[in-house]
Amino acid sequence: MITIVDYGSGNLRSVQKAFERLGAAARITSDPDVIGDAERLVLPGVGAFGDAMRELHTRGLVAPIVDHLRADRPFFGICMGLQLLFETGWEGGRHEGLAVLAGEVVRFELPPGLKVPHMGWNTVTWRGPTRSGTDGDHYYFVHSYHARPGDAAVVAAVTDYGGEFCSAVSRGRLFATQFHPEKSQAAGMLLLQAFLQAD
Repeated sequence: MITIVDYGSGNLRSVQKAFERLGAAARITSDPDVIGDAERLVLPGVGAFGDAMRELHTRGLVAPIVDHLRADRPFFGICMGLQLLFETGWEGGRHEGLAVLAGEVVRFELPPGLKVPHMGWNTVTWRGPTRSGTDGDHYYFVHSYHARPGDAAVVAAVTDYGGEFCSAVSRGRLFATQFHPEKSQAAGMLLLQAFLQAD
């Protein structure tokens, strides 16, 4: 059973449907007890870092998510679900994240001619033994901020948009992408399938 965290952000149903297309049962919930008992946890999301953290605190979801991660149970973060793993987000001021990974989430500083948000299809280059895709595959992005990890060892993929930025992270059974695998056609579905099959 896949458990998808509901903290009032959009995009939940499309994530659920993607897992269902792969033959996996997936439930959407904001119940802290259900999240605490989850075998495989997915934290999706769009929107602002500070708003997302406020909702997680209001709904009592921070502790069960962090406990899941500290126990090294399978976890997949998507877009905002990657950014919230870090210590600090700078969208609309300074906000504390889940602090599971060292680092911060910062706004793109781009050369002239490139727009924020970074929106649309782009490629990734996979790094290290946690490689989960094929270099050159296209994935769908929509974001104005990106993670700047404090530990290079967690960077699982990078993408070029006016310079290289971290587009996926991995540590133990934690895996998270800045892009949306559920909107990334065959390449994205392969990543979700790998999550389902991971020990």
